[in-house]
Amino acid sequence: MTEIPKIYEPKNVEQKWYSFWMEKGYFHAEDVSDKPPYSIVIPPPNITGPLHKGHAVPMTIQDILIRWKRMQGYNTLWMPGTDHAGISANAVVDRQLRQQGIDRFQLGREKFIEKMWEWKHYIHKIIINGLHRLGCSCDWERERFTMDEGLSKAVTETFVRLYNKGLIYRSQYIVNWCPRDRTTLSNLEVDYKEQKTSLYYVKYPFVDGEGGIVVATTRPETMLGDTAVAVHPSDERYKSYIGKKVILPIVNREIPIIADALHVDPEFGTGAVKITPGHDFNDFEVAQRHNIPSLNIMNEDATMNENAGKFNGMDRFECRKALLKELEEGGYLVKIEEHDYMLGKCSKCDTIVEPRLSLQWFVKMKPLAEPAIKAVESGEIRIIPESWTKIYYEWMYNIRDWPISRQIWWGHQIPVWYCKDCDEMIVATSAPEKCKCGSTNLEQDPDVLDTWFSSGLWPFSTLGWPEETQAYKTFYPTSTLVTAWDILFFWVARMIFQGIGCTGKKPFSDVYLHPLIADPESGTKMSKSKGNVQDLLDDIEKFGTDAFRFAIAASIIPSSYMMLPDSRIQGYRNFANKLWNASRFVLMNLDGMDTNPSSLKLELCDRWILSRYNSVIQEVTDALSTYRFNDSAQILYDFVWHEFCDWYLELAKIRIYDKEDVYGRQSAQYIVWKVLEGTLRLLHPIMPFITEEIWQHLPHEGESIMIAPWPKAEVNMIDKSLEKDMTIIMDIIRSVRNILSEMNVPPSKKAEVLIQASDGNINGLLIENLNYIYRLANASKVIVEPVIQKPSSSATAVVGEIEIYVPLAGLIDVEKEKDRLTKSLEKAIADLERINVRLSDESFLSKAPENIINKERERKADIEALKIKLEKNLEMLGD
Repeated sequence: MTEIPKIYEPKNVEQKWYSFWMEKGYFHAEDVSDKPPYSIVIPPPNITGPLHKGHAVPMTIQDILIRWKRMQGYNTLWMPGTDHAGISANAVVDRQLRQQGIDRFQLGREKFIEKMWEWKHYIHKIIINGLHRLGCSCDWERERFTMDEGLSKAVTETFVRLYNKGLIYRSQYIVNWCPRDRTTLSNLEVDYKEQKTSLYYVKYPFVDGEGGIVVATTRPETMLGDTAVAVHPSDERYKSYIGKKVILPIVNREIPIIADALHVDPEFGTGAVKITPGHDFNDFEVAQRHNIPSLNIMNEDATMNENAGKFNGMDRFECRKALLKELEEGGYLVKIEEHDYMLGKCSKCDTIVEPRLSLQWFVKMKPLAEPAIKAVESGEIRIIPESWTKIYYEWMYNIRDWPISRQIWWGHQIPVWYCKDCDEMIVATSAPEKCKCGSTNLEQDPDVLDTWFSSGLWPFSTLGWPEETQAYKTFYPTSTLVTAWDILFFWVARMIFQGIGCTGKKPFSDVYLHPLIADPESGTKMSKSKGNVQDLLDDIEKFGTDAFRFAIAASIIPSSYMMLPDSRIQGYRNFANKLWNASRFVLMNLDGMDTNPSSLKLELCDRWILSRYNSVIQEVTDALSTYRFNDSAQILYDFVWHEFCDWYLELAKIRIYDKEDVYGRQSAQYIVWKVLEGTLRLLHPIMPFITEEIWQHLPHEGESIMIAPWPKAEVNMIDKSLEKDMTIIMDIIRSVRNILSEMNVPPSKKAEVLIQASDGNINGLLIENLNYIYRLANASKVIVEPVIQKPSSSATAVVGEIEIYVPLAGLIDVEKEKDRLTKSLEKAIADLERINVRLSDESFLSKAPENIINKERERKADIEALKIKLEKNLEMLGD
């Protein structure tokens, strides 16, 4: 037992204990252990920049679970690592090079990859430092990277297996193309936003005579790649045109008019649709159905190619301007209308995406999706909150083949080699020495795999798969996955179908999807690509890690977004200070305490706090078991602040300060210590540093709170009837305190308290515990009777059937207080009239911002409540 400093300084404490835990090896999991396994794989942070505030949410949740399970006696593994982040990281380094005036294409693949590795090593240190500062108890001895040797082996093994099963194929297909990064994008890597654009009506003349057909398009430059015009077969306006041919303006190419019921909407535009299979997803499917050719008219950088004729070499939007001018001059441009359009942009660099025909590698998804759907439907895998399950099904049931090749240099190069002498294609886990034709003139496919291909293997590749390592046997399938809802499809679904496909086992049992931290201004997701992130270390430096973590846990609600303003974190910094100060008081008053007393002299407040403490053990354990992190935090907050500190410590002081009642003092000391020590263990998963610091100063067993056992509730100590009795006394004390505060009674003056309790049991309860009311209500005299005549000029309060009177004569100048209250009431009435006039003004309501109107309404409610209180207090003084 030692004294702790007056002020809690987080930084020194945090560094000291994290180093201690690391040195002791507490974070390490054993491959072979008698303890039951519990494992989590970290959502590996992308090596695109430092950790930001949003990263703190999943990391805090995982650490809470791991620390809790470790204390429960599990062999806990939290697998750490980072992700190479494919296109995103590629874009970061590319941007850095461009700022230096270096073009990556001139630099070349090999030198660019060297730059990527330099960046990886640099940013990795910053990321890991952030995880350390957050208190993450990962098994750092096992740290992995998605492009390290072992994981790369797993990636090539998976590709080859899927290819050999006929689930990976190469095909010309329409894909989302980013002209900036010059690579294909999956549908999930495209952000769509509605915006105003122009709808151009263009006339295509008939080949065999007068007239023509008018089509509408938002992308006129793509008409250079048109290979047909489609109409609905039941559209009476165009039935006679089906089978005819039209001349593509400017290009002068003949193309057919076809009928397609699946694609054509007779209500859109003119009901006639230009078909550009090389640059539109729906048009590509139409071309497949009708066996019409596809034409690619753009280069990789979205400049027009030789198929665009005279527009060859132009940027796509320059081409649009030039083409529209020629169409207008030739009389082909009929009209232009304003139109709402969903514009797709690359989620990594914000470039407008161009659908483009390209030779790509794909994963055939239907066979892989079926067992992934079944795993969730059967309950083998739970998605929490359950509401996300429906969205998971919608996506999986409507899944399309997954384009996995990317035309960038950073990533896992596709394990396919082409013989330049005989065109043989070789798919293998390692580079072949020669082709079956005997040639050694082999070239590896230059594309790399989508970053989610390797991320999807993370739960088992990190454990040594495809080898049957002991770690894999012990910890796979993993127990819980914690991640944000926005990568349910990007990552979670892929881990499920790849996990089942590669190992025959589910990758995890529970998936907990947490909300995203919202940008305080826009209310949208914080992300590095949007530039609206806040550095993780800023809040840690300002408030301390424990306050930051507690704020996160308390803010996690079943919603898509959560707010985490500084004011909330500051509130939990105040909570940390409250815990520190209470613990300091306890430590200063434990002299002579026996941690193993033979008997105890327990009072009502002792039995009450023990009942509440054991109830809290049950409630917090249940909350963590059901992923209700906000409930676990709130339960502990209320117990520590509003029960242990505000009530029990104040009542325990009566005996702790009484040196003559040795037996009573030792009993109070023991209960204070027992409850504080156990509460610190309950708090530890959320607030690891401050709890370790305090616990180490208290009498305790073991080396660290981190490996101390999780408290178990003593059910026989829980007494709800006794808790009700204590609540009655607390409510009476609160009522007296409120009266003294509202009536401006100086703290130096003690009040007489008269309590009318007609119920004999309550009467006896109060008489038996009068010292509590004397102590905490600052009473000079307390009278408890079945019937009491209310004295004049008395303030009144009611608790259930109990009436409380506090005579005010002698405590305050009654007439002066009446005058003060009257003036306050008059002001409140005047303020209320002004607000009512304003809120009745239609001009104000129509022009003022919504937040200003809401503030006025809130102010009105506050003043109305104040008015009622002032009227009540005046009424009491008038008796």
